[in-house]
Amino acid sequence: MMLCNTKLGFNIICSTLCLLLTFCSAFTSQDYANALEKSILFFEGQRSGRLPPTQRVAWRGDSGLSDGSGYHVDLVGGYYDAGDNIKFGLPMAFTTTLLAWSVIEFGSSMKNGQLDHAKDAVRWGTDYLLKAATATPSALYIQVGEPNNDHRCWERAEDMDTARIAYKVTPQNPGSDVAAETAAALAAASIIFKDSDHSYSNNLLKAATKVFDFADRYKGSYSDSLGSVVCPFYCSYSGYHDELLWGASWLHKASQNDSYLSYIHSNGHTLGADEDVYSFSWDDKRAGTKILLSKGFLEQNIQEFQLYKSHSDNYICSLIPGSPNFQAQYTPGGLFYKGSESNLQYVTTSTFLLLAYAKYLRSEGGATSCGTATVTSSKLVALAKKQVDYILGDNPAKMSYMVGFGEKFPQHVHHRGSSLPSLHTHPTPITCSDGFQYLYSSSPNLNPLIGALVGGPDNRDTFADDRNNYQQSEPATYINAPFVGALAFFSDVEL
Repeated sequence: MMLCNTKLGFNIICSTLCLLLTFCSAFTSQDYANALEKSILFFEGQRSGRLPPTQRVAWRGDSGLSDGSGYHVDLVGGYYDAGDNIKFGLPMAFTTTLLAWSVIEFGSSMKNGQLDHAKDAVRWGTDYLLKAATATPSALYIQVGEPNNDHRCWERAEDMDTARIAYKVTPQNPGSDVAAETAAALAAASIIFKDSDHSYSNNLLKAATKVFDFADRYKGSYSDSLGSVVCPFYCSYSGYHDELLWGASWLHKASQNDSYLSYIHSNGHTLGADEDVYSFSWDDKRAGTKILLSKGFLEQNIQEFQLYKSHSDNYICSLIPGSPNFQAQYTPGGLFYKGSESNLQYVTTSTFLLLAYAKYLRSEGGATSCGTATVTSSKLVALAKKQVDYILGDNPAKMSYMVGFGEKFPQHVHHRGSSLPSLHTHPTPITCSDGFQYLYSSSPNLNPLIGALVGGPDNRDTFADDRNNYQQSEPATYINAPFVGALAFFSDVEL
């Protein structure tokens, strides 16, 4: 009898998981490996700073080389969040955390050099976050660039002439949300570098500890401190409680210091441990925190985390059609649907959590309960696979929503550098206003941003391949980051 063997540690009889993953599969393991390679490559197209000799996205050039200089600090590097030229700290830190989590859970499935590329992508983020966290005592730099002015221009990052204002949170103007997320990113990354670069890992964990202490001591939302600089772009709508619990959870995992266990036990109820939410994003970390902490209960029997396992079940069951706790909305074609703007960000995070939880459940017999129904790990994997396959092209439109994957994919991506001529073909600067002719052009993007996931289709599976429709056509780092882990898993399933 044929068995399916995956890195989740499951050996599941052919009639269950293999039936779901093989006979109905639109893609092979090699297809997923190809998509994984592209999904990691995308981050090189989002780099800010001085590009290394190993840079593979050749149409990009150095940019933002004076970032921070007006404040006598070095803030060169990091990532542009999406299709603009701003370095937003909250989504960048979340991206880095999710990339690191992808490596932690599924790095062993990243073959043929992809693990090294994934770790490089994490390090590009943490190198910058370390600078932001240590440049000035009792402060954290959380953004470079004034977004309102930046959004009035359509220009390459290499040509930027808008003010590169650096913004920070301080004891007087706190930002517990962005600081605790930065701590989470640094702590998560310290885990993946612990064996390969112990000194760097220690530096990350040391910085994470200090940034979390800063976040916890000087409580407040960065949206209140910085206003229109971060809102409505990346307002902390959920507040900062979720990030404090999320950051403490990652510090506990990275350090194994019991003080963080005590913190979680003492503050969890105040910080959202009892609250069920049904999405996971750069803004709201509650669902992700519960899944992360459930691992401690399921695999290490940390009794303080039993509550988080119960709430993880509530979240997971909310995604499963037919479950008594079912809350999710799906399109007619089967895509998880949360919102009209950049919906795929919710799809990729929920997919990652399904796979992570399926992995953790192996310590409990590979199943959990949704009311009176038993839900197996294989069912969670199958639901995750449906989302991954939809994104890659198994959908009513027969269109891949990853640039460069498949025969049909978005051509008019809302991204400045991708839509404008590169420096190689147009070495003279393209001014702020002159670039708009490329925004409004009906021609495909001149420089395909390989591996980018766009915002995706609407609740009726309809997608407008229109550069002006940023809600559907704009890529973002935090859409790709959890997808890296999901693709790694499916690339290593033996079909």
